[in-house]
Amino acid sequence: MRSELIAPGASAAVEVAARLRAEVPAGESVAAEVAEIIAEVRRGGDGALAGLTRRFDTAGAEPPAVVATAGELEAAVAALDPAVRDGLELAIANVGRVAAAGLREDRVVAFEHHQVVLRETPVHRAAVYVPGGRAPYPSTVVMGVATAKAAGVADVAVCTPPGRDGTVNPAILAACALAGADQVLRIGGAHAVAALAHGTTMIAPADVIVGPGNLYVQEAKRQLSGQVGIDSFAGPSDLLVIADADAGAEPVALDVLAQAEHGAGTIVVAVSTSTDLLVTLQERIAGVPDTGAVVALVHVADLESGLALAEAFAPEHLELIGMTAGQLAPRVTRSGCVFVGAQSGTAFGDYIAGSNHTLPTGGAARFASALGPQHFRRSFCEVRIADGSALARAAAPIARAEGFELHAQSMEARIRENGQR
Repeated sequence: MRSELIAPGASAAVEVAARLRAEVPAGESVAAEVAEIIAEVRRGGDGALAGLTRRFDTAGAEPPAVVATAGELEAAVAALDPAVRDGLELAIANVGRVAAAGLREDRVVAFEHHQVVLRETPVHRAAVYVPGGRAPYPSTVVMGVATAKAAGVADVAVCTPPGRDGTVNPAILAACALAGADQVLRIGGAHAVAALAHGTTMIAPADVIVGPGNLYVQEAKRQLSGQVGIDSFAGPSDLLVIADADAGAEPVALDVLAQAEHGAGTIVVAVSTSTDLLVTLQERIAGVPDTGAVVALVHVADLESGLALAEAFAPEHLELIGMTAGQLAPRVTRSGCVFVGAQSGTAFGDYIAGSNHTLPTGGAARFASALGPQHFRRSFCEVRIADGSALARAAAPIARAEGFELHAQSMEARIRENGQR
């Protein structure tokens, strides 16, 4: 993989961040093709879904039954390596515990004659997309299902594409069973998202669809976001590391290389005040087989400049390695997840720490958040008015100014005269 040593000099952090982002070309537009797939599923339902599965997943072979049976899930758990099962169960517990901490009780805002209650309720049905392709991702099952369950969702479906032989990796099936998925669907791609958004005879529609996936999956989520709730438009992964001069080169190098395992489209940036550290990293990276990821090594005059670059880059993952670098953590405002200290590598967040690994990418950490319980819950207000007189007198003129006479009268009908309605 290619690495480049960059010295920003007097360049503004925003300019350097934009240059780094430009190292990863934007994906080709698949909007028109995805729109056709969505329309086909909406028109043809289960039959269209089977045809698209043959076309995109099973290389023309008859696709398997869409819904995995309870027996298949139980068999997958029974065949799972005990060490993998232990790790998955700990990950499920940790992710669920962190997600549960994000739940909020009802809040009451009290006024003189009325109150407004802020309430949250879980959606009824959620779907978690788990990618196939290059590798199985039981960890993504954990991140989605455990979080949805902690949020109180009663019906959680997992969809994942079958391979050319029609099967789904047993580790994914086992993770679904252990995490408590209510349904496992052997479908993938834009057609899976369309089926879950609109529903078919066989597949109940979901209220929310979350999870990573390829460009077709993400474009389908984007196009259907008016029909169904989504978490975010998740693109290629990225990591920015700010390392002190005294940070160990090998752990930093391994964190960089670990993220580069995600392959083409991934961008990893290592920032330090130490040229020696960066040169050592460059030499270490040069000896590793190319994955297609872009690695940039940035020399800065001070860690303040490093923080400014991180804020402009808004990384999916941000690592602060070293005592001085770690002190920057309270000032970070733009990152999907922050890992502080030499022991806190990004890979822990991918699997076991309890933080969610479905994170905003492509600089979206400027405005988006990690997958959390809020993606599976909706908030609304409950209004209770004991005496609407004062509110009506104040609001009726506003309604009339907007040309809504009956709005004004509706409120004025609640005005009490001498204690009477």
